[in-house]
Amino acid sequence: MRTFVAVEISNKDLIDSIERFQKKININAKPVEPENFHFTLQFLGEVSDETLQKVIQALRSIEFSSFELKLKEIGAFPKPKFPRVVWIGTDNDGGDRLKELAKDVQKVLEPLGFTPDKPFKPHLTIFRIKKKIGDISKDLESERMVDFGIQKVTNIKFKKSELTPNGPIYSDLEEVRAKE
Repeated sequence: MRTFVAVEISNKDLIDSIERFQKKININAKPVEPENFHFTLQFLGEVSDETLQKVIQALRSIEFSSFELKLKEIGAFPKPKFPRVVWIGTDNDGGDRLKELAKDVQKVLEPLGFTPDKPFKPHLTIFRIKKKIGDISKDLESERMVDFGIQKVTNIKFKKSELTPNGPIYSDLEEVRAKE
């Protein structure tokens, strides 16, 4: 099964704020569903049932304290002139804590043969763009400094991703809670 490790967005006010933004910005892209808002700490890809249990045990060994993550600023990958993804970033402090958490995940999963394909960059995907839509720099620039709100990070989740024609369906395989 296809899997990843994530921090989910669960703050209702924050979710509402992101949804309002998705409706407000006028670009030809598919908005990510609110129940799918998350930061991917590490994508694992296909994992066998045998490896699944090893991953769960490894993730349970991670110890971290809860922290706040402020969601702000808008960007696009690979760049606004040729976007494939529109994302929301984080404040420096929260982003640094998220990077540390991603490093912890990477450290416990490396012995199992999982290594990230690229360095972790804290971002929350809010739009996926399938076909070329051209330069959206102006659309993003006017909204670039939006402050969406704060998410308290109290857990990480090991998730299964099932791809369907209507978009991915995510389900929880394991949850690791912060130590306080």
